[in-house]
Amino acid sequence: MSVAKMLSIGRLCEYNFSQGKPSSDPAPSLQSRLFNLLLGLLPDKGQLASVEAVQAHVQKLALAPASFEPTGLGRGVEATLTKMGGWPVYYTTPSSGYEGCNFVMFLHGGGYINEIVPAHWRFVGEMTRKAGVVCVVPIYPLAPRATAKDVVPKTAELLRMLLEDAGAAEVTVVGNSAGAGLALAACQWLRDRGHRQPNRLVLISPAADASVSRPEQMAIAARDPIQDIPGIVEAGRLYAGALDIGHPFVSPLNGAFRSVAPMTIFSGTRDLLYPDSVDLTARARAAGVPVELHLLRDQPHNYALMPTPEGRRARKMILHAIA
Repeated sequence: MSVAKMLSIGRLCEYNFSQGKPSSDPAPSLQSRLFNLLLGLLPDKGQLASVEAVQAHVQKLALAPASFEPTGLGRGVEATLTKMGGWPVYYTTPSSGYEGCNFVMFLHGGGYINEIVPAHWRFVGEMTRKAGVVCVVPIYPLAPRATAKDVVPKTAELLRMLLEDAGAAEVTVVGNSAGAGLALAACQWLRDRGHRQPNRLVLISPAADASVSRPEQMAIAARDPIQDIPGIVEAGRLYAGALDIGHPFVSPLNGAFRSVAPMTIFSGTRDLLYPDSVDLTARARAAGVPVELHLLRDQPHNYALMPTPEGRRARKMILHAIA
């Protein structure tokens, strides 16, 4: 059973840099602890345990590509499919109308090798319905068929066009995991070419450094119920293509942060990527970028999308930010 299927069945505190731990450090809820145990029973971590496992997974997807059609948007949401720059792009709008709505560009996770899944679409539906926004969801091509050299500029161009079309409406870019890394890289690309930034970036468990090379991440990986280092590095290598894995298109943590959009970041200490969120926060703040980091003890990768009290609180904060 996949994480996405479990989520379909299932249906923050500021980081203190002086102490090096979450400032109020609340204990995880019972529901969250049980969910962590259930996540550990799924095959997802095994699929990232080795280079060979990732390559086999990618070959399987090449033979039988996953559907990207919206599933689980829920009532009160309408979806329209269009093509922009050769990519399928969905617009979701409240059924009650979208006059005067703000906009969200949502970039899905999946390690750049996995397609958007029903759990992502449910989140898109929730944002559309509860925050009353128009969501723009690019179905970007996956690695190794497409690589960062093409995906980042094209995503940035789509965002640039959305910013132009939005007029006075606010535009927020929301991304989870790989999608959060893509969101940050696209905003760095826009900045470097003198284009407008979105009003805010919401980064959920961002994949900001594809090298996964910090010594402490080895220990965190043993506690992470979903991810493992060899598979993440291999997925990053496939996405990098001809680029170095440290290139800012692939690892935006290595890019410049001056004049990028304000950020809200969600991460948890059972996520082997969480040290990158801490470093990302520090580098962005040093460049004068306002950042809110919500780092919760013992929360896994993408906890903000999960059916737990901590996930619901995070989504409530996101809905408030984008409305």
